[in-house]
Amino acid sequence: MSRTVWKSDAARQRLEDWYERFLERVPLSCESRTITTASGSNHILLAGPADGEPIVCFHSMRTGAAHLLSELYPLAEQFRLILPDLPDQSVRGPQLGLSLKDDSLARWSCDLLDVLKLEKANVFGVSWGGFVARKLATTFPDRVRRLALLVPAGIVNGSHWKGLTRMALPLLRYRLRKSDANLKRFLDPLLTTWDPFWAEYMGSSLENLRTDLRIPPLATDQELRQLTMPVLVLGAEDDLSFPGAAMVKRIQSIVNHADCEVIANSKHCPPTTPEFRTWLAGRLSAFFTPESIP
Repeated sequence: MSRTVWKSDAARQRLEDWYERFLERVPLSCESRTITTASGSNHILLAGPADGEPIVCFHSMRTGAAHLLSELYPLAEQFRLILPDLPDQSVRGPQLGLSLKDDSLARWSCDLLDVLKLEKANVFGVSWGGFVARKLATTFPDRVRRLALLVPAGIVNGSHWKGLTRMALPLLRYRLRKSDANLKRFLDPLLTTWDPFWAEYMGSSLENLRTDLRIPPLATDQELRQLTMPVLVLGAEDDLSFPGAAMVKRIQSIVNHADCEVIANSKHCPPTTPEFRTWLAGRLSAFFTPESIP
């Protein structure tokens, strides 16, 4: 049975306001569209040249398409970015209560491709969105032309003890006594660069979004062997949740054609700086360049 990601009507409005604030940070025009699939209405953002090579981009947990576009927009100079709001994670996403243990998310993604008339799609996913992208690619490998993942969930997990001491306990402290200092203690293991805007949003999300304790299950070796398409995996060196070195080691041992890299000095949330946005757009552009696509 589904339930909304927002705690109340007032919380929903605050999250909608944040969504618009992230859109205001995007220095290019984008289109907001609602499409209908087998699961119902789905909201997407589109940016970049209409005739550009399309890339379907899946955002991270407890954010939305606008949040991802605010960091990924340099890629839209060349490519047509299609950013759906994910089920059960975004204020504008479908409130479906989909299981993480079966193919529900992959089938939702495949339905999306059908409506968008993308027989074979370039796909990018970050964190939770990386889990969704990987599920699509391993369940329906014939629908994914190229797959790029940034700090994806569901490949490796970090230390439970480190997660408890460095994240869970600071979160509890913040919930008991809300202050800027306690919020910073909680976010410090997550954010590579301190970004007041993102920090304020993440503090607000703790107040307005329901807690989702589900952990995406790890892909099996057999599932990863389904990744026969070109694959790019970018891990983060100091990622407590999904350690970059362990992630790259596992991918390379199974998907030996994958292009893998560990981003040095990066935590789970990579830098929110112009320099990193430019670097990431360049890395993804080289991977998704039409001339290199068979």
